[in-house]
Amino acid sequence: MSINYKNISLFFLVACLILGTGFVQSWNTALFILNMGLVSAIMALGVNLQWGFAGLFNVGIMGFVALGGLAAVLISMPPTTEAWTAGGLQVILGLILGAATVTCSILVQMRMAAGRARTLLTIVILIGGFFTYRAVFDGGVAVVEAIDAAGTGYLGGLNFGGANYKDWGFMTLISWPVGGLLAAGVAWLIGKTALGLRSDYLAIATLGISEIIIAVMKNEDWLSRGVKNVIGLPRPVPYEIELQDSAGFIERTTALGLDPVTSSSIVVKLGYASLFSIVLVIVLVLAQLALASPWGRMMRAIRDNEEAAEAMGKNVTARHLQIFILGSAICGVAGAMMTTLDSQLTPSSYQPLRFTFLVWVMVIVGGSGNNFGSVLGGFLIFFLWVQVEPMGAILMQILTSGMAEDNGLRLHLLESVAHMRLLTMGLILILVLRFAPKGLIPEK
Repeated sequence: MSINYKNISLFFLVACLILGTGFVQSWNTALFILNMGLVSAIMALGVNLQWGFAGLFNVGIMGFVALGGLAAVLISMPPTTEAWTAGGLQVILGLILGAATVTCSILVQMRMAAGRARTLLTIVILIGGFFTYRAVFDGGVAVVEAIDAAGTGYLGGLNFGGANYKDWGFMTLISWPVGGLLAAGVAWLIGKTALGLRSDYLAIATLGISEIIIAVMKNEDWLSRGVKNVIGLPRPVPYEIELQDSAGFIERTTALGLDPVTSSSIVVKLGYASLFSIVLVIVLVLAQLALASPWGRMMRAIRDNEEAAEAMGKNVTARHLQIFILGSAICGVAGAMMTTLDSQLTPSSYQPLRFTFLVWVMVIVGGSGNNFGSVLGGFLIFFLWVQVEPMGAILMQILTSGMAEDNGLRLHLLESVAHMRLLTMGLILILVLRFAPKGLIPEK
């Protein structure tokens, strides 16, 4: 079997698994796996760009995905008029003062000669600026968060559709590239300070910064309601209730012998799948073009031997910064798409197990350095992530069928079914590293 036939067979197998879920369980479940598989494949492409192309070990994926979700809220939700009137400008002024304090201290360090005067002036700027910033910022935040704390309690977004903001679904589509830009901006800040570190220190730095991002999103209610969550984000596809109220839709589904309620959910998920597929194709095509370009060959040369690349005049740090920003931007786009699919932002759901470890498993299993391998890994691993638990429940039922109903071992095994996910992911990773260390679709 040629490598091309092997790759096609692997994708065909994953397609059969998703279709089989539709026939055996439900099409809603199958389409959920498809949509999240598309999002996961985009995340995996972003990580593959950093690791497979350049050898950058980024374990802060969760933070960039969360930034994409934040962008979806900031762009697609309506502004809270009362909050802006009461304290919005004060919050913005406080942020400007904080940024000005940092900027002034940096300029002092750059422009003044080293010595006691520079040190004292820097300390004065930092301390004075900090207290000024907190005095202005904290007052504004307190006012904003007091405005209808149960319903809003935050500044809202930039969707000026008023009471009909949910009809402005195009704002949600705009939030996807904005999520990429927001993640790219943060990646630039991280890269300027951390990309000179050794790979293990880079991993620690990115992990720490991603945790800081999540902590800010959980605790700064004025920004995105914190752990109270933002719900009801506008959709770029129709709402199920709109389809169910449509006489034409009901007539067509009834003529086909289908349930209008179930069909409306399926149509909505198919709409998301179409949009997500377009984004995946665009990202995949661009990644493939980059891989085959002189820039892509240079990145792989830097990955394989940084010293040799530097000796040939390549600016390794600058190239690492480029690809770190690009990969993080792709993760940000995927994060905005996922928040759109959920129609809510839940900061407490951003866990490293799901948004860092799982994406890394996708890249490793699919094939590091191969874009099609990352796409395959995204679909396959997310399918297993969803289906291992029900499969494990069936397996445990079979294994314990001969035991008494109140048998301690039987009860323990049945109660531990949820942990089958972790066991399976670890087992898959070990098997792939042992028998296919370059992944299911290796780098050419």
